[in-house]
Amino acid sequence: MQRLITGRVASLLARRATADTTTNSVRMASHEVSETTDMSRPMYYDRVDNPLPDGVYKDVLTDADKKLKQKEKGPWAQLSKEEKIALYRLRFCQTYPEMKQKTSEWKTVVGGIFFFLGFTGLVVWWQRIYVFPQKPRTFEEDWQARQLKRMLDMRINPIEGFSAKWDYEKGQWK
Repeated sequence: MQRLITGRVASLLARRATADTTTNSVRMASHEVSETTDMSRPMYYDRVDNPLPDGVYKDVLTDADKKLKQKEKGPWAQLSKEEKIALYRLRFCQTYPEMKQKTSEWKTVVGGIFFFLGFTGLVVWWQRIYVFPQKPRTFEEDWQARQLKRMLDMRINPIEGFSAKWDYEKGQWK
C-alpha cells in the first residue's frame, strides 16, 4: 500500500516538474495546448448586425503597417485610395458587401439532404428485402376475394353491416 502511495506522489511531482508555462504553448500532464487565446482582450468578428467589433482585425502590425498608421495621423487628403483601403483592412477584414455576399453553402445543405434521403431509402429497401418477413397470404387479392365470398355466404351482420349491402337474388352489390 505504501509503495502505491509513494508511486502516486512521485508521478504527481514529476508532472508538476514537467509543466511548462510559456506564452506560445502550455504543457499540462500529457496534453499540450498550442497558441492559447487571451480571452480577456477584445475579439474581432465580422457581423452585419454589429458594425464595430470589439477588437481590430490585425493585432500584430508589420513595419509597413506601422508607417501607414503614422501617416494616418496626418491629413487624410494626402493619403492615396490604396492607402485608405489598406488602413480599412487593418481594422476590418470584410466590407458590408463582402459580408452580405451570397455563398454556395445552400448547395452543400441540399446535397447533404439528398444524400441522407438516398441513404435512408437504401436502408428501407434493404430492410424490406432482408429484415421484414414475407407478407402473409391473407394480403393476397385471391385470398381476400375468397374471404369476402365466405362472409357473404355466412350472412355476417345482415341488418346494418356487410351482408346488408349484398343483393343475394342478383348476386351483386346493392
